[in-house]
Amino acid sequence: MFYQHTRRNLITFLGEDTPLRDISEGDADGWRLWLMNHEKLSPNTVRRRCGLAKQFFRAAVRKRLIDSNPFADLHGSVRGNPDRQYFVTREEAEKVLEACPDNEWRLLFALSRYGGLRCPSEHLRLRWSDVNWSEGKIVITSPKTEHHEGKGTRVIPLFPELKRYLDDAWEQTQRGVEYVIARYRNKNSNLRTHLCRIINRAGLKPWPKLFHNLRATRQTELAESFPAHVVCKWMGNSRQIADEHYLQVTDDHYRAAVEAPAQEAAQKAAQQIAAGPRTASHSNSEAQKKPPVLQGRATLCDSAPNELVGGTGLEPVTSAV
Repeated sequence: MFYQHTRRNLITFLGEDTPLRDISEGDADGWRLWLMNHEKLSPNTVRRRCGLAKQFFRAAVRKRLIDSNPFADLHGSVRGNPDRQYFVTREEAEKVLEACPDNEWRLLFALSRYGGLRCPSEHLRLRWSDVNWSEGKIVITSPKTEHHEGKGTRVIPLFPELKRYLDDAWEQTQRGVEYVIARYRNKNSNLRTHLCRIINRAGLKPWPKLFHNLRATRQTELAESFPAHVVCKWMGNSRQIADEHYLQVTDDHYRAAVEAPAQEAAQKAAQQIAAGPRTASHSNSEAQKKPPVLQGRATLCDSAPNELVGGTGLEPVTSAV
């Protein structure tokens, strides 16, 4: 879809009959400004389309249709936007699941919220043969990363939160059905619109970036319990991407930071109270073991060895020889 929109934008702005060799760096700059001011696209959407335009013209350079890429200097990397982050709590997720119309929609939602799948590309590629019930693993095929060597698939655990919805869907699946998601495979099925309706039915307000924030919520959750490299392996992204686009700071983080010192102080106070009598008795017993100290003034003779001492003169005092 992004490729089609980008191609249409380029043709609309540059003209369908414009030769590739006539497109300049100035045209590329003008196209970027046109996307922002005329099309009213968000900064991240503009960057994403600039990145795709760079790919189109890089391919033209490799095929020697043009000598240089006029879009090479445009920024194409998408940046994280904290204002559009939203952590979908388990309480909210359960309300949405209860409002889903059938088992397959519940599974669609659970695959995003508890499996961390990219929707819809990874959902629609998932086959029943990818679910290894005995080993508790699921093979995820990812169209987004398949162009990277060794990144076409990944393996995630059959999370307990997800397994119950897979079980329900499997029980209602007829023999011979290949794909896990069967009823909503039509390209005209607007899953986002349907999910908005379900969320409203659940009495909640739709959050920004519906499916992305479900996936980001799951990665944030898993990062609390597992090492970063393990979570990124399951999610199919890098630590840099996770830090910038997925990991969130939640209300629970603030709550834990406030409550932890108070709990620690209370625990130390309780330990001191419990240890008080034992410390006193221990000190008394140690004191009983020490030899008594005689009161009064002691002289050097009381502790000095019985040796002869030479007379005192200009030289320091030495033993007699």
